[in-house]
Formats: sequence, structure tokens, C-alpha cells
Amino acid sequence: MSAPAEPRLLLVTGLSGAGKSTVLRVLEDLGWEVVDNLPLSLLEPLIEAPVHRSEMNRPLAVGIDSRSRGFKPALLVKRIKELRAAGGREIETLFLDCAGAELERRFSETRRRHPLAEDRPAADGIAREREMMESLRRWAEHVVDTTNYSSNDLQQEIRQRFAEAEDDEPALNILSFGFARGLPRHADLVFDMRYLRNPHWDTKLRPGTGLDADVSAYITADPAYEATLAQIETLLLTLLPRYRAEGKSYVTIAFGCTGGRHRSVHCAERVARTLRDAGHAPTVSHRNLDSAPQDGLEGKPPPASPAPGGKS
Repeated sequence: MSAPAEPRLLLVTGLSGAGKSTVLRVLEDLGWEVVDNLPLSLLEPLIEAPVHRSEMNRPLAVGIDSRSRGFKPALLVKRIKELRAAGGREIETLFLDCAGAELERRFSETRRRHPLAEDRPAADGIAREREMMESLRRWAEHVVDTTNYSSNDLQQEIRQRFAEAEDDEPALNILSFGFARGLPRHADLVFDMRYLRNPHWDTKLRPGTGLDADVSAYITADPAYEATLAQIETLLLTLLPRYRAEGKSYVTIAFGCTGGRHRSVHCAERVARTLRDAGHAPTVSHRNLDSAPQDGLEGKPPPASPAPGGKS
């Protein structure tokens, strides 16, 4: 009988404003135990604290950065080496990096002060923190540069790296998005739903989303809807076991429409239900669900129906 796998410990660190809070939220959604801004002196007591048997193998993520009490990168690296030597935990470090200009933009946009530059420009604190963190960045097993990442891009990156797939089943994510706002970075399969009639051009349906019953009814009434969605579902149910056999750990299936609020959302939800009924366990995310509807993104409205008698 093989020995049980050591519980994972992930130290999440990096530059202020690079996305640590987003990462910790995603890990918590994935079932990790999450602790943020832990004083360095409490790291070992936290690891050694007794836990209930049902949570003995639950992975633990600890957020530590320049704001943490007693934070010294060299000391943190030393502690990691000591903990690894002592055994009992699979310890990894995730470092979040970002270009200085983008960090300045984020601090300006949120009107937050940089923790190392309370009374100076954010650029000073960013430069100081980058120099302080360099040894930790070199040490980290995982380095993610979030300069060109949206919040959703970062979430997908973390899901792909750290989702725990059970019984060799790929970690499956269903994503909706709007083509007008760019393709998703990490999609394995992309389905274009713009051939379906667009609820955006119905003024009553425009403010809604693909999660609403009236919008869904409008989409499903399209003559092409049922036949094409059924074929997509058949394709996916055929492919997923093959991906599993090939050892693929993560699969992201993206459904796109123009704005990412109506057709793609509805189709992503329907396909996710079908896959769940077949025994899969997809997570669902809607990248552009909260975006404001804009006529300029949606292209041209459909031609008006001819008036009775053949006159337009």
C-alpha cells in the first residue's frame, strides 16, 4: 500500500498590487485552506497545529509579503529550507511579479498607497520592494508575471496550476466570454456562438444576461440551437475521456459571443449541466457577465422583418 501524499503548502508572495488577494480567493474556491498576511514567526506553529483527521490532507496556502510582520526574504527562504528538511509538507512558493508601470497604474486607479512608500510616489516603493524581493523571486518554483493579465486571466492561470484533479480526471473549467473583449488566454477548446440570434437587439432583453429565463428562451428558440448544441455536447463527451487517457490535467472549454453576456453565458451553463449529468465536475465562470452592453461592440442589428404585403 502506497504512503499517502504529503499535504501541499503553498507560500503566496510577490510584489504589492501583483494579484495576491485574487490568487488566495481562487485557491480558497478550489478547497485550499487560506491564511493571509501571516507573521513569519507564526508560520511553523500554523503548520504544526493539530487538525481534524478529515482535513489532514487539505492543502494550505499562506499569503506573505512586505506588509507581513517580521518579513525578511532571506529569513523566509531559510525557514522554507528548514521546513523541507524536517519533512511532512510538500512546500512550494508562488511569486507574483508585475512590471513597474502597470503597478503604478493599478495603485493610481485604486487610489491606494504603496506599503513601502506611504509618503512618497508609488514608483519609489515599487523599486524598493522589487530589490527586497529579488532573492525570493529567484527561489520560487512558480513565478507568474501578471503585467498583461486581467483578473480573470490570473484566475484561470491559478486554476490550471493548482486545481486538485481527483482520480486522474482533468480539472474542467467552462468559460463564457465576449469576442469583442478579446480571446481567453488559456482555452483548450473555443466555440463561437455568434451564429445564434442575438438578444442584445431586443430592447427588453438587452439589460439581462444568459442566466435569465426570458433571455434563455429567446436563444433556445433559434432553429439552429438544439441541433448544434447537442453536437457540441456529443463532441465534448467523446473528447474528455480521451484527454483523461492522455494524462491531460486541465481542460478549459470556452464559449464566445460578441459581448459575452447573453448567448455564450447561456450555452456555457447548458453544457456544464450536461457534463455534470454525465459524471464530470466542471466549474463555470463568466468573464464578461458584468460588462455594460454596448451597441458598438455588437456589430450591425439584424435586418427588419418585411411588412405585410411584401412592403418594407
